[in-house]
Amino acid sequence: MNIHTTHTAEGSQPCFFMCPPQHFAVSYSINPWMDPRAWAESSATLEMEADRQWVGLRHALLAAGATIETLKPAPGLPDLVFTANAAVVLDRKVVLSRFRHSERRDEEPIFAAAFAKLAERGLVHQITRLPAGIVLEGAGDCIWDSWRRLFWMGCGFRSEPAAARILEKQLGIPCLCLPLAQASFYHLDTAFCALPCGSVIYYPRAFTPAALATIHGHVASRERIEIDETDAARFAANAVCIHRTIVLSSCSLALRSTLEERGYDVLETPLHAFQRSGGSACCLTLRLDHCSGGSSARISAEQQLGGTAL
Repeated sequence: MNIHTTHTAEGSQPCFFMCPPQHFAVSYSINPWMDPRAWAESSATLEMEADRQWVGLRHALLAAGATIETLKPAPGLPDLVFTANAAVVLDRKVVLSRFRHSERRDEEPIFAAAFAKLAERGLVHQITRLPAGIVLEGAGDCIWDSWRRLFWMGCGFRSEPAAARILEKQLGIPCLCLPLAQASFYHLDTAFCALPCGSVIYYPRAFTPAALATIHGHVASRERIEIDETDAARFAANAVCIHRTIVLSSCSLALRSTLEERGYDVLETPLHAFQRSGGSACCLTLRLDHCSGGSSARISAEQQLGGTAL
């Protein structure tokens, strides 16, 4: 298993795990965004577009101050590029994923081997597997909230609620279940993003009433950034946040203004080829350096955002 490291000039964290789209395609359908026939009609053009857009995302992350660990792509596994689904990682502890659909299960040993290599280099310290029969599709459904020191976990389409208690035991962190309501928003990261200042971006219609009650019960109204159907369809919530920079495919002027008012720079880097498979910026990355951190996480966020928790 070949893994290549690219550092920023400072060689500093945050650190992301990514896989180039050499074999990316929409060759099957496991969510409503995926249309193999439409992809096949323009496959050569779309493959070049995917490569160009992935490189654009990589450059954007490096420019924002990231370090990137790159996994070698494998033939026959078009969705290997969506590394967010590989595992849940916190405090250098890795909980490997188990996929619901058979089309993605052959990714599991490749991701496991990659994390074993990272462990040999000291980049992760502990690797565990889920109990038999439990399905959890990694950080795609399990989003770390550094402000509240908890995980938000989507369930219903891909991941199972029972996985929340397992993560709590293995990682020692609370895990709040958010049942999803629309098949188009099958992973939590397609409709929800936790920002380091304590705000969250979310698409309300993607969630059940119970999930919305949980969000509203833990996030003050001034910290809730609701997006509309248009921004949701652009995968605006499927964003990556690095310090004060939010990297996403595209968003409305209204959302950009809202985020800028909270002290963020918004960087758009088109990822339309990957949206044909139901993914975007967050899906294409897995954060390796998240830490539970305690109060220092809030202090760091406040410093990065001008000393004010928004």
